[in-house]
Order: sequence, then C-alpha cells, then structure tokens
Amino acid sequence: MTTPQQPIGSGFGRDTTAQEVLHGQDLPGRLAVVTGGYSGLGLETTRALHAAGAHVVVPARRVDSATETLSGLDRVEVAELDLGDQDSIRRFAEELVASGRHVDMLIDSAGIMACPETRIGPGWEAQLGTNHLGHYALVNRLWPALRGGARVISVSSAGHRRSGIRWEDPQLETGYDKWVAYGQSKTANALFALHLDRLAEGDGVRAFSLHPGGIMTPLQRHVPHEEQVRLGWVDEDGRPVNAAFKTPQQGAATQVWAATSPQLDGRGGVYLEDVDIARVVPSDADGPGVREHAADPEQAARLWELSARLTGVDAFA
Repeated sequence: MTTPQQPIGSGFGRDTTAQEVLHGQDLPGRLAVVTGGYSGLGLETTRALHAAGAHVVVPARRVDSATETLSGLDRVEVAELDLGDQDSIRRFAEELVASGRHVDMLIDSAGIMACPETRIGPGWEAQLGTNHLGHYALVNRLWPALRGGARVISVSSAGHRRSGIRWEDPQLETGYDKWVAYGQSKTANALFALHLDRLAEGDGVRAFSLHPGGIMTPLQRHVPHEEQVRLGWVDEDGRPVNAAFKTPQQGAATQVWAATSPQLDGRGGVYLEDVDIARVVPSDADGPGVREHAADPEQAARLWELSARLTGVDAFA
C-alpha cells in the first residue's frame, strides 16, 4: 500500500536526538545491521540502538578501527565489509545469512561524499558504486535474513537536490563533477528505498530513505578546508559556524526513528527528514522536502533494473 509522502505529525523535530526517539522502547532480541556504524552518524546510531538493548552488527572496511572504537560495547560485533567491492559484499552477506539469524533492521548509513574522481570495480564512479550499488547488492544478498519482517533504511541526503540520475551517463564518464556525483548517489538512495518497499512489502519488509540533516562528521574529509569556509560550514580556524547544522546525536535521530518507531508501522517507501515524513516539492524548489525526481516510482523502477544489470544481483527476479 502506497504511503502518502506528507508529514504525519510525529511529535519530534529538528532537535530531537536518537536517545529521545528511543525513550521507552525496549529492543532486546532485535538484530540491527548498521553500515558505517563506527563513525559519524552511524556510530551514534549504533550507540543508541545498543543502549536500547539491540544486538548490532557493524560491517566495516577498517575492521581494526571499528573494533577499537566500539570496544566496551557488548552485543556489538564487527565484520569485514567493503561496499566498494562486490565480492566483499557477497562474502559478508553469505556469512550472515548462513548464521541463520534474522535481521530486524538494516541501516545503510555508510557513504562517501565529494571525493576526487575514483573508479571502482568494473569502472563504476565511486560515489554511485559505493553509496548506492554497494548497498543495493547488500540488501539483495541479505534478503533471506530480512524477509518475514524488517525495516531497511537508506540514508540519503539533501544533496539529492543537486542531481537526478544521469541516465545517459550514470558513471559520469563524459565529465566528472564531485557534487553532481554525490547528488546522483543520494537520489539513488531515495529511489532505491521507494522501489524496494514496493517489491518487499508483501514479505513484511518496509523501506525508508531520509535526510539526516547537516552534520560535521568524517564524511566531509574530501572537502578541502578552504571550500568548507566558502560553503559557510566552518570559519578559518575550522570551527563550525552554520547554525543549521545538527549534532551527531540529532543527526542520527531520523534513521533510528525510521528503523524502530511504531508510528511508521504499516508505512513505507517514503523519504523522511527531521524525524517525520517529508513533503514532495518541485525539483527546482528551495528549502526542505524531497524533490520530485527522487520520489518518482517510474525512475525508481528504472534504477532498480539498471542496478540489477550492473551488479548481477536481484532477489526479486
């Protein structure tokens, strides 16, 4: 059943934290997989879910770093996964599925932003290949562990406003722009959740995408200091100056809400922001909301077909 892309009055807002979202919730016995769960928003998500009693699996490209960061948290385990490597994705998913455990929440929080032109795998543009195609393959390969009741959370961004899918050149082979590449990958995150929800609802799996808000995290590591100053993110000394930025705890709130809230029972396929469902706005509009090009079911289906062809994986074929 299609969920209207309009706010529901959650009672939360921009300044809500992940801990506040989970207040009163009890998650023992629930298994969450959080990609990027040892840095930035992913780390805050892991901490919040763990505090509420969940068992959390954190797939990590830098296993040693993840293990050190998460040391002391029982019920949190680290496993090797490189989202830019399709073989690594296959190995991780096969091991988890073979364990026989059911995944209740899959939060696709890892990502890269505005990196120099980089090619991965068979020549894929790295931001599309990691942020979207990596998570697309992960969800499809984990399908046996998800079906029967789960939520899949695709962490998009307001960056989706920068670009729709470049259908004639999705790998940006005819001209690379780091922000266009990022915007395309974030549009892909939203379209992925939209179509996954349509395909998976009958098996008890619902999908959501979201904008967590602007937050200073290691995601900005590829953006030079001078550019961050020019964008109004930080001052000359590197101190954050943008009043619209959230804390990491606030930034993690929407994805934790998406993964756990009873308010979203029976809903899915929608784009969230500030701990509520967002409105659809024209692609050339300013301000909050999901742009039309990232909430288009026809483009979502087209992207799914392209992703299946590129990765060779489709759990619903």
